[in-house]
Amino acid sequence: MGIEIERKFLVQGEDWRAGAVGTGYRQGFLNRAQERTVRIRTDGTRGFITVKGPSVGPVRREFEYEIPVEDADAILEELCEKPIIEKIRYRIPRGNHTWEIDEFLGENEGLIVAEIELSQADESFTRPPWLGREVTGDPRYFNANLVSHPYRQW
Repeated sequence: MGIEIERKFLVQGEDWRAGAVGTGYRQGFLNRAQERTVRIRTDGTRGFITVKGPSVGPVRREFEYEIPVEDADAILEELCEKPIIEKIRYRIPRGNHTWEIDEFLGENEGLIVAEIELSQADESFTRPPWLGREVTGDPRYFNANLVSHPYRQW
């Protein structure tokens, strides 16, 4: 059973960048209905298809499978809604968790968010000093919504 428990925050300042090494991601959506999203993602060498259910707070169903990167690239270009979401993801270990910081590019340039995956919704975690306001429940920050309402147009 695929369950994702994730909280999302804005990032403040530049201190998080010290020693951070990023990986480029491209992702697009085949379906962005409120009840489900179907996403295609590449990280340059691998491709993935992900199906997610609706969010209930920080919790939702998630199923992700690796697919050939060539197939993922073709689906992104030919079938996904535009614009394609482009970002650099940085993984920063803190305490017992790893923060994933997404620095968005293209139509969403200027947006930087930090996500943490938890094993339970009320799990405690160490807040790094660069962590800003929580936006977990704010749909404007859902990647699927950044397609139709890019950050640069806010």
